[in-house]
Amino acid sequence: MSGEVVPSPNIWEHADVYELENSGVDPGGAVWAAMRQVAGWSGRRVLDLGCGSGYHLPFFAQEATEVVGVEPHPPLVARARDRVADLPRARVLQGTAQAVPLEDASVDIVHARWAYFFGAGCEPGLAEVERVLAPGGTAFVVDNDATRSTFGAWFRRAWPHYDPAAVERFWRRQGYAVSRVDMRWRFASRTDFEAVVRIEFTETMADCILGEHPGTGVDYAVNLWHRTF
Repeated sequence: MSGEVVPSPNIWEHADVYELENSGVDPGGAVWAAMRQVAGWSGRRVLDLGCGSGYHLPFFAQEATEVVGVEPHPPLVARARDRVADLPRARVLQGTAQAVPLEDASVDIVHARWAYFFGAGCEPGLAEVERVLAPGGTAFVVDNDATRSTFGAWFRRAWPHYDPAAVERFWRRQGYAVSRVDMRWRFASRTDFEAVVRIEFTETMADCILGEHPGTGVDYAVNLWHRTF
């Protein structure tokens, strides 16, 4: 991961369905609550790294003095810019985690959710996070917890070589602590749920999941990795 852009097939190839997925993630706000217990963003400068279509930028802009989204994929950059066009405190830049287009010590909070930071190999991005954070700033990385929940069991079946213990050791070595968060996927219809499952898993795995699991949602566990510098 020295400098190349690593594609994210779910959102790059299915941006509209991923937008639907965002709308059904964590309806109770458990991740936001866990973040606030570590560090809030009211009156502070926020970087959403790997912001995708900018889904979370308006939320941060309600309280932050400045919100910057950074995203490598041009079509998503365009979507994100459209989303914040009427928000004077928010802007979107094209760039990568390995080369964040911001000055040293220019933000107070970095938020990365299911983007780039998946364990070993993301060290260049972590160095950039440390560079752009001001003293006392906090980095947050949201990732799947494959050890718990129904969704975690699906994840383990889909990627049997994934080693959650190795990923946790990696983050601990980097000086990050973890908050374990229980949340949900919850969608308005079975059709929506099925569409989201099909962009997150292979066709065979999606067929298995949908054949075994009724309803419009699922329990879902995540790890909120965080470090204050």
